[in-house]
Amino acid sequence: MKRTAIKRRPLADTVLASLEPESKEYREAYGTDRLYFVVSPTGRKRWEVRYKRVSTGRWTWLGLGAYPDVPAKVARKSALAIAEQVAMGIDPLKERQQSRANATNGTMTPWRVTAEEWYKHKVGQGYANNTLRNMRRWLDNDALPILGKIPVSRVTRAECVRVQQRVEDRNALVFAEKARGWLRDIFRYAIAHDRCELNPASDLDVVAAKQKASIPFAHLLEKDLPAFLKALRNAPSGPVVRTAAWTVVRTASRPGMVRWMHWDEIDLKGAVWTISAEKMKSNRDHLMPLSRQTIEDLRAIKPFAGRSGYVFPGRDSSPVISHSAINNCFSLIGFDGRMTGHGSRHTAKTLLSEHGWPRDWSEMQLAHALPGLEGVYNRAQWFKQRVVMMQWYADYLDALEAGITDEQIKWFDAQVLLPGGQRFTDPSPE
Repeated sequence: MKRTAIKRRPLADTVLASLEPESKEYREAYGTDRLYFVVSPTGRKRWEVRYKRVSTGRWTWLGLGAYPDVPAKVARKSALAIAEQVAMGIDPLKERQQSRANATNGTMTPWRVTAEEWYKHKVGQGYANNTLRNMRRWLDNDALPILGKIPVSRVTRAECVRVQQRVEDRNALVFAEKARGWLRDIFRYAIAHDRCELNPASDLDVVAAKQKASIPFAHLLEKDLPAFLKALRNAPSGPVVRTAAWTVVRTASRPGMVRWMHWDEIDLKGAVWTISAEKMKSNRDHLMPLSRQTIEDLRAIKPFAGRSGYVFPGRDSSPVISHSAINNCFSLIGFDGRMTGHGSRHTAKTLLSEHGWPRDWSEMQLAHALPGLEGVYNRAQWFKQRVVMMQWYADYLDALEAGITDEQIKWFDAQVLLPGGQRFTDPSPE
């Protein structure tokens, strides 16, 4: 229809839809609130609002969007909002320009900025130090060199694949799986902060190098332990390394935790090793009962302690024994490829399970997280029970080394505690 045929305002939707273009662009007042309907010579239609600028006092126009994408009701609400801004002394044009600048700055933020914010957020959440070190190492060595300078909203899947391949080229496939999760998480962080809309790090597992089936650490079963224990007793390694090896065997601790054991963590009188949450994967303090045999060994090597305070000091400038020292000790006694420091955890778990010790106690001794909701709500450490269990274990190892009889095995089995703490009938050993 011709605009000369308009009979009433506000303009009805049928009028807005049927207004015909003219040789020149024209505006028709919608009705109130200084809202205008604009029709161009090409037939395109849009909304504009007229307002007086706060800074100059001059009248100007501000677009509110195309019609019919922006219906009349929405346009009128926008016009009312602009009138409120002007009444409050706010220039709606400057406000819009600033909002667009902020949006642009967010999407154009270098990936490095978002990654560093994400890392600080993880530090604040109390992740284990080892996990944080791995995150930092991956960022510095793998991710930042490729993605660091690229705007976070413009990172492509191909570039994410390059980051993944950088890790896979070192054949660090287990680490690559963790890194994929970190990369996805960084983009989720960016999406939450309105810096990008899509996560280009999703589905990277589809093109990831396939991991080989995991092979358990070399470990021994009970029938193989007598020969191993006799050989370990006479190991040619020095007293510090030999004691570290025995400590790993008797406590079923991770070799890395034993290597970095500090005298401040050891209560020789109370026979307990307290490992701080910062060192633990579980991110909580862990109490490790120490058997009588382990306490005797630790007392024997205390004179070797240096100024560093570490229980197992290394040579020259190294604060502790090397990561390969314990496995080398096993190799020197003829068990290369058959027994490892970490494998002693498998050995302990198997032996304790076969002799009937409660699963939860051995899992806690190994500092394993319990599955599902049990791991969330069950915070028991079963320390008193583990004191009994690990002394039993050390004594049983001694018996295996000396040559255990069937009657002695029955006696040891009778000492096993049930989950409730009660003991089997105690027959006398022969």
